[in-house]
Amino acid sequence: MKMLVAALGVFVCLGALGADQGGDPANANQPVQKIGADDLISVSVYDSPELTRTIRVSDDGQIRLPMLRRTIAAAGLMPRELESSVAEALRAEQILVDPVVTVTVVEYRSRPVSVAGAVKHPVTFQATGNMNLLDALTRADGLAPEAGSEILFTRVAAGKPVTERIQVRELLEGQHPELNLRLVGGEEIRVPEAARIYVAGNIKNPGAFSLKDGKETSVLKVLALTGGLAPFSSKQAYIYRPKPGTQEKDEIPVALSRIIARKSPDVVLEADDIFYVPDDKGRRLSATALEKIVGFGAATTSGLLIWR
Repeated sequence: MKMLVAALGVFVCLGALGADQGGDPANANQPVQKIGADDLISVSVYDSPELTRTIRVSDDGQIRLPMLRRTIAAAGLMPRELESSVAEALRAEQILVDPVVTVTVVEYRSRPVSVAGAVKHPVTFQATGNMNLLDALTRADGLAPEAGSEILFTRVAAGKPVTERIQVRELLEGQHPELNLRLVGGEEIRVPEAARIYVAGNIKNPGAFSLKDGKETSVLKVLALTGGLAPFSSKQAYIYRPKPGTQEKDEIPVALSRIIARKSPDVVLEADDIFYVPDDKGRRLSATALEKIVGFGAATTSGLLIWR
């Protein structure tokens, strides 16, 4: 009688699946993906509550059911394939004659995707269903204001990590849909901050300025961004440029007055350059002395000279 009921259960189950999925008796788990280590699955055996339970897949990809002497490989299988493996194991050890097994993935943990760097909210989530790179950036609430012009997308291929560089503008414009890479789990998405130029010295508004979209900048552009030179600036400025692989910097003189007068070409600034405009102490001292002389003359002319 039990075998008849079990067989009837199989017939009804397969018939329902065929009606719902166009005759394909595929497992109804959504999303249907391969099981991996550390995933949480539910194994249900019809009319056998002692064998029905929720199990965490071990690190080596195995699961163990009560009364079975051997473990069952689960990692790398679709839920429907694991159903067949469990049913075969129960038959092989003569626990059930014709078991009806249903496997459902309760929680995926084997498909982590991490999004880090210059995003608004770094996040790690599981790649379930049909997910892509733009979905991942949406999960992180988008790019931060200091984000650079490219995204570093790393995944494991042939046992080795492989990194692709994806231009943000091309991805967002959507003209190259192949850049919106599909996520299957195990990917690392990192958004580096934009490179910066540092401006210091006798400048109206010194500070750090980002190089957006990988575009270069120059001395005249930086002067425009900072509001221009402060009074008594030197005619000679300097660029301090890092030497690759060292902590040292090259000092590059810049004929600032000639560039402003359009007698010399503008100078291109690179990432991490420090553009420094010194104070012209001679001009400042001369101006201070002149102010004192003018003040002295005005005071004596008005008869208000006070000796101190």
